[in-house]
Amino acid sequence: MSRVVELADAAATEALGARLAESLPARGSVHLVGDLGAGKTTLVRGLLRAAGHDGPVRSPTYTLVEPYAIGSGARVFHLDLYRLGDPEELEYIGLRELTAEGLLLVEWPERGEGVLPAPLLSVRLEPMAGGRRAMLTAAGGAPGPWRALAG
Repeated sequence: MSRVVELADAAATEALGARLAESLPARGSVHLVGDLGAGKTTLVRGLLRAAGHDGPVRSPTYTLVEPYAIGSGARVFHLDLYRLGDPEELEYIGLRELTAEGLLLVEWPERGEGVLPAPLLSVRLEPMAGGRRAMLTAAGGAPGPWRALAG
């Protein structure tokens, strides 16, 4: 099930992230797809702030992973795989442990294809005149509100 949402600006993209935060699962993977500057980190910022994180939200382009503790010990890992040379490198950054510990928000998931877990939700962001468009596709195991938002 998929749904397209038109987003007028960065504030609307953060608001979509906040709506996704309303039903964060403890574990799983969210794939964020889009070109450079499409708004992937902006969406993550909105999600993390709505979930209770009040510090900075940086793109993990150079670190590959930025960990966040939110709420009562929930863990969220923001991954940016743009600079990944080979999907097998995910083993070196501890993907199995990250997957077992919390929710993964993955930018450039196509670079980890074959190694990343299947997403509960995929969000494709595309620029358009005056803003961007988000296509949300939820898997069967996605939380109910995510399925409703995507369908």
